[in-house]
Amino acid sequence: MAVIAFDPIPEADYQRLALNDPQGVLELHRGRLRERPGMSVEHGDVMELLLERLYRQLDRGDYRLRVQHACLRISSDTYYIPDVAVIAVAMSQRLRERPSSLDAYPGPLPLVVEIWSPSTGDYDVNEKLAHYQRRGDQEIWRVHPYERTLTAWRRQPGGTYAENLFREGWVQSASLSGVTIDLAALFAP
Repeated sequence: MAVIAFDPIPEADYQRLALNDPQGVLELHRGRLRERPGMSVEHGDVMELLLERLYRQLDRGDYRLRVQHACLRISSDTYYIPDVAVIAVAMSQRLRERPSSLDAYPGPLPLVVEIWSPSTGDYDVNEKLAHYQRRGDQEIWRVHPYERTLTAWRRQPGGTYAENLFREGWVQSASLSGVTIDLAALFAP
């Protein structure tokens, strides 16, 4: 992640800059602007296949799907953009009541996905994961196209997270009824 502003900026300035960013790649990390780097071809292929499967299984009357677009508000000085975010329609509708507002979500989402790439892999795990858990996101996936794995962190009733590593077979979402992902198809060459 390239730091492009060394001095901390206020939340309102970040929101304004993010809305005017033609590439939509600006995150805010501890008050400093960061630009998301380019991603590998494997990252893109896995993301495309995952999206295809999610679009087929999600009810558009209940959920919206955002791809490298939704800003997850961690705090007033930190906003992250996951690779994929599944958002309840009610949350999206609240934002639509304020036209031209940033596509930013302060509350927990049903599913947040980060796809490992050489340019962001360590940052996603070392920085973003703990913040997604503190937000209370119901389910967090890290898909690793090189290791051909999906790691799922699922929020438990007491607020802790259970971690499961999947290397083969079908992964059933714990937070989205009826959503299953076939790992063999997801990682097909």
